[in-house]
Amino acid sequence: MKIYKEMTKDNTALIVIDPVNSCAHKDCETPEWGIHFSKIRTMLPKLNNFIKEYRKKVGGLVVVTTITPWDKKHLAKNLIELYKDPKCTYYSEDTTGFDEQFYEVKVEKSDFVIAKNTYDVFTNQDLCKKLAKEKIKYIIITGIFTDGCVLASVIGGFSKGYNFVILKDLIETTDVKIRQALQKTLIKYTFPVMYGKTITSKELLKGFKN
Repeated sequence: MKIYKEMTKDNTALIVIDPVNSCAHKDCETPEWGIHFSKIRTMLPKLNNFIKEYRKKVGGLVVVTTITPWDKKHLAKNLIELYKDPKCTYYSEDTTGFDEQFYEVKVEKSDFVIAKNTYDVFTNQDLCKKLAKEKIKYIIITGIFTDGCVLASVIGGFSKGYNFVILKDLIETTDVKIRQALQKTLIKYTFPVMYGKTITSKELLKGFKN
């Protein structure tokens, strides 16, 4: 199976969205809102294994994102405006850097690591410059949250002209039932119909074989 006819390791980037404590660690859950990360914690070891296999079998650019501190000092202005609504407000109280540390996923020196202060990774100009320099045309996307930063990044990157491959077994969201239902819809319909090839990680690795 060939994923895209012109897709090669040299014009492709693997982007791993936010495998960080604030989106995965049990200490960062919000039980009073019903927010738990058990499904994410189950997925992340699989994601880490895939990244290692991808580096070995495919190679090419690997991008791993973390977040800036999620507070008024660092966040994008429109997020701060949104958070004026009590129903939406979410600021982190962590000042130790724990929230931004990677959870389970092991980052290599050769990886391109960036921090973002909003949902869409393509708002980061350092990333945009790196992708342009490397002449990237295809984006393989994984990470968390499917219905949050992954979705926003797919939409943002697609609008910039990139071709997407979404790895449906290596994206995940919170345990909240409505978010799990939304994730299923994104994987079954929205992603494959509107934004790109939506396949498994095994299919991706097989598609890169000569």
